[in-house]
Amino acid sequence: MNELGVYVHVPFCRHRCDYCAFATYTDRDALMERYAAACVAELRRGFGSGGLPAATSVFFGGGTPSRMPAQWLCDILAAVPRAPGAEVTVECNPEDASGDRLATYREAGVTRMSFGVQSTVPHVLASLGRRHDPESVGRALEAAAAAGFDRVNVDLIYGAVTETDRDWARSVADVLSLPHPPGHLSAYALTVEPGTPLARDASRYPDDDVQAARYELLDATLASAGYTWEEVSNWALPGHGCRHNRLYWSQGSYIGIGSAAHSHRGGAAAGRRWWNVRTPERYVAAVEGGCSPVAGEEHVEGERRVLERLMLSLRTPAGVPDWALPDDDRLEGLVERRGGRVVLTVRGRLLANAVAGMLRAGPAGHPQAASSEAVSGRYPAVS
Repeated sequence: MNELGVYVHVPFCRHRCDYCAFATYTDRDALMERYAAACVAELRRGFGSGGLPAATSVFFGGGTPSRMPAQWLCDILAAVPRAPGAEVTVECNPEDASGDRLATYREAGVTRMSFGVQSTVPHVLASLGRRHDPESVGRALEAAAAAGFDRVNVDLIYGAVTETDRDWARSVADVLSLPHPPGHLSAYALTVEPGTPLARDASRYPDDDVQAARYELLDATLASAGYTWEEVSNWALPGHGCRHNRLYWSQGSYIGIGSAAHSHRGGAAAGRRWWNVRTPERYVAAVEGGCSPVAGEEHVEGERRVLERLMLSLRTPAGVPDWALPDDDRLEGLVERRGGRVVLTVRGRLLANAVAGMLRAGPAGHPQAASSEAVSGRYPAVS
């Protein structure tokens, strides 16, 4: 199948979390209707040329997509030509998950919900700058099930200074013990990003060793519950992997719609990456004025492209070909070699960036010999 993903960036938020460095805004809600119309116009221009296949996945991210009135979001989705069985994901805050909103999404063709939970412990949520109450998490997943969603993701964040090992174990247990537990779970180490409130307070910086221990606890807990790792920060029950994410991890083709959205062209025309202007007002002005919202582009070719593909594949159970990593004592305990491929161990996942720094773009003596097809692995089928 010639797969194509569509990512729609919704940059509006009610409140900006202390760790967030994304292109999101709390003071631009007045632009929402025009922004939605601009996204529809950009989609019609892109698909109207006839050069794009129907989308196999659509992902609404942000920001907070559930901040936008449901019908406007659905109007954007309606402008996306979709292949039969396309996966459509919408990110949603737990407190926004009303029955009416989720029913509207479902009727419009949304197939998958992703809830930003982060923690179920009140003082941890407060330290992250999150505003929802823990009880809203169960209500959100119950509402999703009632609306007919059998594919749900939950996001968690670990490593806040106020979080104890017991707090982290409680958050994980709370999510897994829900009447309708998620089939997919993403968990991210709290990261200090420049310009954020978190970055301005060194007393709140996370500890690397603590985060490593939290990751190992999570992986073991999820494995015992039947989840397998999809990527360093993602786990899923069988059949619940995220098709859209896998496009990113395999250097596939995806189109970014909206302000600050990135696009990538894979396949035979591989190597082009481009991105839109960052702010919603500039994006709306460009589209309404009949201009392209693209702010810049780059071409990733040759050895750089192969190394990038290897790096992405290394972060997944597909791993990389055996020749891509040297037989080096520094890799002991970090990787396993089997069936001609090299796969990260749990400890190796914690040091994935360091391992990636040892990748080579082709078999020894032939640095340009590896095609992008040769380095790819296989994922289990996504239902």
